[in-house]
Amino acid sequence: MNIFADFTQRVKKIIQTIDLKDANGNESNLSRVVVEAPRDRAHGDLATNAAMVLAKPLGLKPRDLAEQLVEKLSADQDIVEATIAGPGFINLRVAPVVWQRVLGSVLELGKSYGSIHLAEPRKVNVEYVSANPTGPMHVGHIRGAVLGDALANLLAFGGCDIVKEYYINDAGSQIDTLARSAYLRYREALGEDIGDIPAGLYPGDYLKPIGAQLKDEFGENLKAMNESEWLPLVKERAMAAMLELIRSDLAALGVEHEIFFSEKTLHEREGTNASKIDFMLETLREKGLVYEGTLPPPKGQVPDDWEDREQTLFRASDFGDDTDRALKKSDGSYTYFAADVAYFQDKFLRGFQEAIYVLGADHGGYAKRLQAVGKAVSDGKTDVVVRFCQLVKLMRDGEPVKMSKRSGEFITLREVVDEVGPDPIRFMMLFRKNDAPLDFDFKKVTEQSKDNPVFYVQYGHARCCSVLRQAADDLKDLDIGDSSLSTADYTQLDDVGELELIAKMAEWPKVIEAAAETHEPHRIAFYLHELASSLHGHWNRGKEMPHLRFIDTSNAKLTLARLALVRAISLVLASGLSILGVNAPEEMR
Repeated sequence: MNIFADFTQRVKKIIQTIDLKDANGNESNLSRVVVEAPRDRAHGDLATNAAMVLAKPLGLKPRDLAEQLVEKLSADQDIVEATIAGPGFINLRVAPVVWQRVLGSVLELGKSYGSIHLAEPRKVNVEYVSANPTGPMHVGHIRGAVLGDALANLLAFGGCDIVKEYYINDAGSQIDTLARSAYLRYREALGEDIGDIPAGLYPGDYLKPIGAQLKDEFGENLKAMNESEWLPLVKERAMAAMLELIRSDLAALGVEHEIFFSEKTLHEREGTNASKIDFMLETLREKGLVYEGTLPPPKGQVPDDWEDREQTLFRASDFGDDTDRALKKSDGSYTYFAADVAYFQDKFLRGFQEAIYVLGADHGGYAKRLQAVGKAVSDGKTDVVVRFCQLVKLMRDGEPVKMSKRSGEFITLREVVDEVGPDPIRFMMLFRKNDAPLDFDFKKVTEQSKDNPVFYVQYGHARCCSVLRQAADDLKDLDIGDSSLSTADYTQLDDVGELELIAKMAEWPKVIEAAAETHEPHRIAFYLHELASSLHGHWNRGKEMPHLRFIDTSNAKLTLARLALVRAISLVLASGLSILGVNAPEEMR
């Protein structure tokens, strides 16, 4: 049950019963009419902007229109009071039966409460992480991994058909560098003193196991080969090992992709067949979106692929980009951007109606170009959404964390997971909007205190489970199973704290809807913290006023209703934590 959608429809139906037309005789546009939770519940349970958004086109004063609407709304048996606030906002107080329906809906639907089920789910591709496969995941990848994974979970809960995808950058020169670095470790495994790692190669110890594997498989044979012979052999094995390492690192964080898409497949040709990039270029030519020309030098730092000579260009500026983009260099080779265009075309041909890219903040200029590609290639049929992740600064007691010994250059993802676990990482990465900088303090995220958001929310779920266990011990003859709780007498719940908890749970479907629409999973983390805070606050009231405690051994009817409330809260907390990819523990010690 979405109480806000329900009452929005009621308000719109009432508006339709009033003869409201503008000076041209047109009926009112009701698309902007909404019912929301008021900022201050002292003003009411719900609030609508109907009079504010409809009055001007009708030539009316908002307050005059609000008076008409209040008269009609007051006739609704589920509305006990309708009042006008300020220039024309309308506040509503609803009957207790409305909250009883909400609670019943939570218990009936369980963890699926708030989810959206569409007859034809929107097919969405979420591509995230997509780091160069040349080493272990590092701290710079964590935030994008968590954001992309949680966003995919959120959209799936919101009714979309989701594919989680990782784009493997395996077509560039960095893969040759990886192979040469692994070959150096192979020679080391054979007993050679390789000295300092030469500049330009990867120095991390993570390549030593690959060197040992090459030794076990080839013995001394690779040394007898020319580079042109051993390079493809080492490259294949080093790439496989790196991808396995990446999968393992991401799995430790609870991140799994359904598809690992190889960039090489965009360039590959079988016999005389055109590559996917060739096909993309021909498609754009047929649309008249490609021409031969030159580009002015970009402002600021000049990228490596810029040339002051004629190239094959894509008319990106026709689709909202700042400039046209090179697809083919003057020597006939394709640019990096050409692969990006072909990759999007592949997604479009796979039937995706929305393509989401989760990128680091250093890719800030990519949004417009990717959106231009989406409009041009799909003729506007596939939406492109780009979300950027700002940097994460690792701290310990307020001091920056030193570099990793294992990687030689950076803190690895696995090192962070091993120290604090995946739950604090995932929750805290989402407890701030993705485009805001984030300080991650190892000590603070593991504290068992109300100042640690992840502990506070998880403890809320554990507290609910503890109450239910205690009730089972104290009232052995009372059936507190879900079927029994769903038939409890909810009219027993009349305390302001109990009603506020139900009202907070009533917001959950709207939070899901808004978070999915805006692609902002941090809204889920914020909401869960608010719900947990309301729960803990009511619990503390019960410590001071025993008659408010969830378990009253002398009143089974009241206890059953309150346990239904506790169970409902646990379901919403567990559902939200699941979207974030965080565990909902039943007890915490």
